[in-house]
Amino acid sequence: MTVQTEAKTYQNYVNSEWMDSSAQQVDASLNPANKKEIVGYIQKSTKQDLDLAVASAKKAQTAWKKLAGSVRGQFLHKVADELEKRLDDIAETMTREMGKTLPEAKGETARGVAILRYYAGEGMRKIGDVIPSTDSEALMFTSRVPLGVVGIITPWNFPVAIPIWKMAPALVYGNTVVLKPAQETAVTAAKVIEAFAAAGLPAGVVNLVTGNGSVIGQGLIDHPDIAGITFTGSDSVGKLVGQGALARGAKYQLEMGGKNPVIVAADADLDLAVEQTINGAFKSTGQKCTATSRAIVVSEVYETFKEKLLAKVKAIKVGDGLKQDTWMGPCSSESQLNTVLSYIDKGISEGATLLSGGNRLTEGEWADGFYVEPTVFENATPDSTIAQEEIFGPVLALIKVDTFEEALHVANDVKFGLSASIFTQNIGNMLSFIQDMDAGLVRINAESAGVELQAPFGGMKQSSSHSREQGQAAIEFFTAIKTVFVKS
Repeated sequence: MTVQTEAKTYQNYVNSEWMDSSAQQVDASLNPANKKEIVGYIQKSTKQDLDLAVASAKKAQTAWKKLAGSVRGQFLHKVADELEKRLDDIAETMTREMGKTLPEAKGETARGVAILRYYAGEGMRKIGDVIPSTDSEALMFTSRVPLGVVGIITPWNFPVAIPIWKMAPALVYGNTVVLKPAQETAVTAAKVIEAFAAAGLPAGVVNLVTGNGSVIGQGLIDHPDIAGITFTGSDSVGKLVGQGALARGAKYQLEMGGKNPVIVAADADLDLAVEQTINGAFKSTGQKCTATSRAIVVSEVYETFKEKLLAKVKAIKVGDGLKQDTWMGPCSSESQLNTVLSYIDKGISEGATLLSGGNRLTEGEWADGFYVEPTVFENATPDSTIAQEEIFGPVLALIKVDTFEEALHVANDVKFGLSASIFTQNIGNMLSFIQDMDAGLVRINAESAGVELQAPFGGMKQSSSHSREQGQAAIEFFTAIKTVFVKS
């Protein structure tokens, strides 16, 4: 590995101060498009560093919660302005650190700005209801109160949007936060926190501690002063978060995996279905929890759909996300690349037919990156590994069925239930899909990936802890209800 002395070292942010970890150790964050390039160095923190951050957040929370919601919202407006000033720099850093294309990174950062402004407005909304009392001389009402200190554990695939859609509601509802981002994208996270710092939030309200999940993530789970934990990541880690939080009575919120289907009915607009299936499966290199992983196609149109899809998949330009002509970037890390390749091997060994892709790209411009071809299988049985497990990479399984009813059964026959979409012009199919699809997000004639920031987001079955993020639904997790009875 080539060491680049010009790469900057990014510090933890605790009590409004930037500081090194107590261990004086750092990790290098590498560019997945060119593993010889170090994007920056991030702190490899200790439990001592985490304890300091939690203590800072706990001390700050008393005064923060007493501010009017509108005042907390004004701070979020300032953060949004600061983030917007930094949009181009943060987006470029995200592309260099995580690999998604620059237009996608800019879009995600702009979404972060919009989320902050949305929740800034939430500071002016109602936080309770008046309830009739059986006592005519009494007043009874509810009010929502903050949890206290919230621990936030976020993944590498959306290093701006996900931390912000957790931090913004937590803050506007009166909590203070300790953020532990994925180490793979901690430079991007540090640049986001720089926007919070520039906005002048009171000391201790927002804290950033980077480091290994086994130390910092587990420390948040176990810490007695963390009142709530919100987590997005794999289902295996999420279950550990939930178990740990439950053991000590902390509130927890888990958003985890997906195995998201697209159903293509016989009357579908096939050109639209192909375009949206490709977007859902291969944008961000398939590294989205809502990415399309299975295309379940009715036999009448299967061959035509397949032909149109393969023609477009083979035209996808894979490369460095900073290059203007790149449509799909690299996998986010060598580890993620190896995971994707192992699933491709598994698909072949279990008898699925490889229609396109399937190889690591290692020559020329791809030599130093973690690139894999966009990959399409057919003849994958519904119970096969690649049709059941989340791959988190650019791998799509085509599954042929005879009827719409069979398609819906296959779509539901997995342990996940995050998102799903259908392409049809038949109102009956639409209504059946809406009613019977076991997913938290269902989309009609649109890709499976994507949810608007003002709408609730979350999954069924093993995709989540059955809570919802974003929109006004966020208040359900980040606050508790207090019932008040007043009599003179």
